[in-house]
Amino acid sequence: MTEVLYSPKIRPEHLARKAIVYLRQSSDKQVRQNQESQRLHYDLVERMHALGWQQVETINSDLGSSAAVASARREGFERVLSLVASGEVGVVGSREVSRLSRTDKDWCRLLEVCQIFGTLIADEQQVYDLNYLDDQLVLGIKGTLSVVELKVLRQRLQAGQESKARRGELFKRLPVGYVLHSLGKVAFHPDRRVCEAIRLVFVKFRERWSVRQTLQWFRDHDVELPANPIQGTRLVWKIPTQSLVRDILCNPFYAGAYVWGRRPVATSLIDGRLEKRQGATRRAEDCRVFIPHHHVGYIDWATYEENRRMIQRNSVNWEGEAMTAIRAGQGLLVGLLRCGHCGRKLHVRYWGGRGTNARYLKGDYDDGGQYCLGFGGASVDRRLDEEMLKVISPLGVEASVRALEELSAGDVAQRAALSSKLEQLEYEARKAFEQYDAVDARNRLVAGELERRWNESCRRLSPPNNNWPT
Repeated sequence: MTEVLYSPKIRPEHLARKAIVYLRQSSDKQVRQNQESQRLHYDLVERMHALGWQQVETINSDLGSSAAVASARREGFERVLSLVASGEVGVVGSREVSRLSRTDKDWCRLLEVCQIFGTLIADEQQVYDLNYLDDQLVLGIKGTLSVVELKVLRQRLQAGQESKARRGELFKRLPVGYVLHSLGKVAFHPDRRVCEAIRLVFVKFRERWSVRQTLQWFRDHDVELPANPIQGTRLVWKIPTQSLVRDILCNPFYAGAYVWGRRPVATSLIDGRLEKRQGATRRAEDCRVFIPHHHVGYIDWATYEENRRMIQRNSVNWEGEAMTAIRAGQGLLVGLLRCGHCGRKLHVRYWGGRGTNARYLKGDYDDGGQYCLGFGGASVDRRLDEEMLKVISPLGVEASVRALEELSAGDVAQRAALSSKLEQLEYEARKAFEQYDAVDARNRLVAGELERRWNESCRRLSPPNNNWPT
């Protein structure tokens, strides 16, 4: 005997329409790991059949989608609303109320549409008819409790995170070059090659004083840097990008400071929808948690502050005492001159048949689009050449020696980086050979794979090294 005989709320007009079973889990991690909860969701299909429905549609496109405020749009939930509004649905079933909605707005929309079109709502225990005042009251209470439950859980989690962060113990993923040892303290990475690569970034920036020029050195010399992979935990070595170099230089963690809350998340109304956006990166001292001298650093705090000021001065979008980094062009005073009327930086425009004649301009577009200052750069640059030669001529020999020393230092740094890389590749090749040599040759399934790994490790060595056994 089916349950429909004991539920007077289910009428023939309900059974004439189809039933919908709606599934939702809040995150991809829940979908992967909470398999038992997912099975309980699907078991609700059998409950719909037991209640008397022949046609049951399962909507599971929202698995892994959060229903919190400012989360992404749920396509499955929108489909439920559209099907109910078209009069095709007799009952909407879900394991519990919180699976249908996590916000008052979505919950009220669903209840309103179901009441207008006479659609029932069912969970694991009950069937609710919104034409009954008691069912409306019960569903309203359950929806409110669901929203409150989420807020309470979030507040507890956030309070626990902040408490741990204020002790300097919250680490989602340590920056490259650091590890946690057994006592929970931050220490340098045990791989010497990783530490040398990180230090080399700071050394080259102090030589060139430009993020772009630092990146260019690594690219010109084919020196790789370690990076955290998108998935997994093993470091990935690759030719760096500008964002990787900038992140290393601007991260206060490398100066021994612990910070939390550098990128605050704000909820704003955009095109009629609430969306979560990350704000601009805050200065370390302005973060919610700032603990200087928290751990050993690759540089000291004074060096970090000086590096940060230089990066800001190189930025063309910073309106402070920025000089901007030197770029392509013939002008010698790019980013150094300021207008005597408005105090803003002069911009350079190149003219002439070859586009190499510099002209320094400052536009005042609030006054009819006229330039408030403009002059040719040839005479100014020529005068600058003369004055610079007067100053540096007596020091020419010393400057040449210094340039040779810096060039030699660059070669030494390149050789050291490549030497560390070669040492690691030799270790990996030896390890692959030892694994291949230890396996039973009769087990071809294992031996074949280990032989492939050994050959791949040998191919990475350039020039080849034949010191290991063959």
